[in-house]
This record gives sequence, C-alpha cells and structure tokens, in this order.
Amino acid sequence: MSESTNSAQTNLTREIAALGHWFHNLHLPDGTQTAPDHTLGDFPAYKWKYLAQHIPADLRGWRALDIGCNAGFYTFELAKRGATVTGIDSNQQYLEQALWAAQQYKLEERVTFRRMQVYDLAYSSEAYDLVLFMGVFYHLRYPTLALDIVAQMVKRMMVFQTLTMPGKEVYTDTDGLDIESREPMLEAGWPKMAFIEHRFAGDPTNWWAPNHACVEAMLRASGLRVAKALPHELYLAEPDPEHPSSVATWNREEILSATGANGHGNHQ
Repeated sequence: MSESTNSAQTNLTREIAALGHWFHNLHLPDGTQTAPDHTLGDFPAYKWKYLAQHIPADLRGWRALDIGCNAGFYTFELAKRGATVTGIDSNQQYLEQALWAAQQYKLEERVTFRRMQVYDLAYSSEAYDLVLFMGVFYHLRYPTLALDIVAQMVKRMMVFQTLTMPGKEVYTDTDGLDIESREPMLEAGWPKMAFIEHRFAGDPTNWWAPNHACVEAMLRASGLRVAKALPHELYLAEPDPEHPSSVATWNREEILSATGANGHGNHQ
C-alpha cells in the first residue's frame, strides 16, 4: 500500500469517526467499513442478501422510497441498480452520515435525503414504484396509521419488516363472529399484536410486536397483497386493486382527520 493510499484511508477513518456512532455498516468503495465491529455482525448486509434476489436487478426508471433510511445502506443498493431513491429519517445524525456516504459512492444524483417522520408522508401526493418500510413499524406509537399512509403510496412493491412475536401459525376463520364469540382470539394464530409498555432490548421506542398472522392481516387490510414472507421478518407485498383498503374507500374521512389532511390541522 502506497503512502498516499494509506493517508487517504486514515483520513476516511477519521471522517467516519467524526460522524459518530454508525448503525449501518457500509462497505465503502475502497473497502473501508463504517461499523466493522457491529454487535449484529455485518448489518444490514446479511438481511440484504435475502432480499436482493427478490428485487429487480434493473431498477432504471423506478422511483423508490426508503422509510427510516438510517445511513442509507438500502437507499444506495437501490440506487446502484438504477433507481431514483428518496430516503427519509427523523434522526439528523443518520442523515448526515447518509449524505456523506452518498458522496463516497458518487450517487448524489440518484439519491435524496429528507428529515421527516413517516406520518409526514400523509401530506405528500407522490407515489413510488418501490417502498421499503423496514425496521420502523414497531417503533411507532401509531403503527397502523403509518401503514395506511404508506400503503397508499405504493405503485408496484413494498418491502415490510418488523419485530414480530414467535410463531408462524395462522388462524383463518376470523370472519363473521358475533360479539360473544371471543375465544378464538386466544388461538395461537389469531392476528394479534403485543404492546410493550416498558423498555424492550433497552429501547424505549420498541412499542409493538405483531405475530406473523397479524402482519399479513394488516398488510391485506391496508390494500396490499402479501406476495411472499422471507427470512428475517421480511414481507413482500404489492397493491391489490380487488381488495382496496378502507381508507381508500368507505373510511376515507378517518385518515384525513387523523392526519389533519382534511384541512382542519395546522401542519407546517
């Protein structure tokens, strides 16, 4: 290794350290990693290897949205495939890391980063061919509101991931019960979501853990068809025109009121 190369890597390492703690271990073009000693291993690359084969290799002409983009690992992977990608996150430090990393990958023209809450998407009229909604749902106080907002923006495909309860059972006979028939709700595969009152894994923002049946049911209820469940709590979904969400049909007024998009809110 030449002296100039060694000096460049030293400077790169210093810049990485100056940007603070990294949750995404990015593999930069010269081989430098942003979090090589990550407690979760090579995160999130090990999740991407399961997902990558289910996303088109050629995304030229696609517009993508990465919700909770963090330092931009998935944003950059989609951009490398040709997509124009918007990454949103509420954490300014992560966005600064992502902006810096975009320069290292020379992807500035393909990616845009915005500091936003997922609920802010209710005020956007944009739609996206591909939406990544990963690692965010269980951190939200109002999760199904967020899912309803996001689902309406999906044109082709959504990748959904959340912390889940153990088990893959699905209790299918959930329709048409009367108000006294509640015992089936106790069955293992009834769609249900555990509420976490106190810290879980040391994180006070871990609020929810749906079971597998609940994830699929919520996606269907938001107007999406579940195409496939993958390892690492990943789900592929796509719009289902034959079974649209209630917020797109008879219950539109509720989501407009909940988000202030009915004109009565004071969104800035």
